Amino acid sequence: MSRRILALVTAAALAVVAGATPAGATHRSPGPATIALPDGFQPEGIAIGAAPYAYFGSRVDGDIYRAGLRTGRGEVISQGPGTPSLGLKIDGRGRLFVAGGNGGDARVLNAATGAVLRSYTLQTVPAFINDVVLTGGAAWFTDSNNPVLFRLALGRDGGLPAAATPVPLTGAIVHQAGINANGITATPDGRGLIIVQSGTGKLFRTSYAGVTTEIDLGGESVPGGDGMLLRGRTLYVVQNRLNVITRIQLDRRATRGEVVSRTTDPRFDVPTTIAEYGKRFYLPNARFTTPPTPTTPYTAVAVPRP
Repeated sequence: MSRRILALVTAAALAVVAGATPAGATHRSPGPATIALPDGFQPEGIAIGAAPYAYFGSRVDGDIYRAGLRTGRGEVISQGPGTPSLGLKIDGRGRLFVAGGNGGDARVLNAATGAVLRSYTLQTVPAFINDVVLTGGAAWFTDSNNPVLFRLALGRDGGLPAAATPVPLTGAIVHQAGINANGITATPDGRGLIIVQSGTGKLFRTSYAGVTTEIDLGGESVPGGDGMLLRGRTLYVVQNRLNVITRIQLDRRATRGEVVSRTTDPRFDVPTTIAEYGKRFYLPNARFTTPPTPTTPYTAVAVPRP
């Protein structure tokens, strides 16, 4: 094999692991519908890029587990810092952005190797850094304990900043006891954010300056709303303890929405977050209602996209 061909093959293999799709690559068989995760892992977040690999974060110690969607097999690729890894997102450069829960931090990892590229202290007061989205040239993190978002502004070349910028939440959202801003995603017009307040089940359109406006759902709500996924103008919200995926049709600016359907599955056991590959959604079962032990089994399940 020539050096040139060998280099191309190596680059393509690395691109697949990192999340980029080599030219000519296609989705093959969907693989198992249930993926076994390590016993005692306590999953919460999930991220899937262009390649058939899912990344899961552990609430126990922050370990990151990568599983192949075609085989279901996986391994821990990054040892956690001893605090949780919750919401996850992967970018086109093969970097995994990790929300650090009550550690009050965020990390950015190399998705191929698991190496930590940079760590950020977001809060020094009691916090719960819960979820993350990549949009508007930045990574945005929610804090379910405090009325603030954190923005990691990315350079034009994707460069990581030295520090995060706090963005206080103002406007319609009313901070209260319990879980506040949890899941986060972009608006269909790409000019703002959508956050879900889990305790009230309300959705809010949020400007990049942190000004919130409640999204009119026509009297509906999504209590226990957790991870979210936007596809065009369709928003999918995971209502964790209700074991459902709620499908909402939004207007372009995300000022109004209509609940179209709610989907469940007998394998759901308090799913928390959601990611997509092919024609499937993948959700980790957090099993919040099951007392956790080092031998408690955990799974992620795949369902057809509603």
